[in-house]
Amino acid sequence: MTVLERWWVKTPEVLLVEDNLGDVALLKEILKMMARPIHLKVVRNGLDALSFLGREGIFSGQPEPDMILLDLNLPKLDGRELLVRIKGDGRWSHIPVMVLTSSMEARDIREVFRLKAEYFIPKPMDLEHCVVLVKRIEDLFKGT
Repeated sequence: MTVLERWWVKTPEVLLVEDNLGDVALLKEILKMMARPIHLKVVRNGLDALSFLGREGIFSGQPEPDMILLDLNLPKLDGRELLVRIKGDGRWSHIPVMVLTSSMEARDIREVFRLKAEYFIPKPMDLEHCVVLVKRIEDLFKGT
């Protein structure tokens, strides 16, 4: 089922991979601004993200996410390595990944896109970034 089909059939599933609880709370508030509700699941490190995607252990029975919001600086498994694993695995490579990071280094931005992330949003997020984030997610789920 494509992302567009899922948009019309069910509430979209979004996996947030973020270790900072303040950023988790902020993103939950941002996602409430969406025109359509989403199901948000949160894991706090890269290894738990892999387990979630593989539906292993405590994550068995979880739905496949329609999108992943990914912080780069994570414990246990760095976000860059996680992105490589996601995009290199045929089971998950189709899932759009939006990277949310405090790094504004040009090399980090280039690296994110080289690793096949679909979007890059800098942190900390102000109102303008929040609007962009919501718009990009809504556009993705509308199939535009």
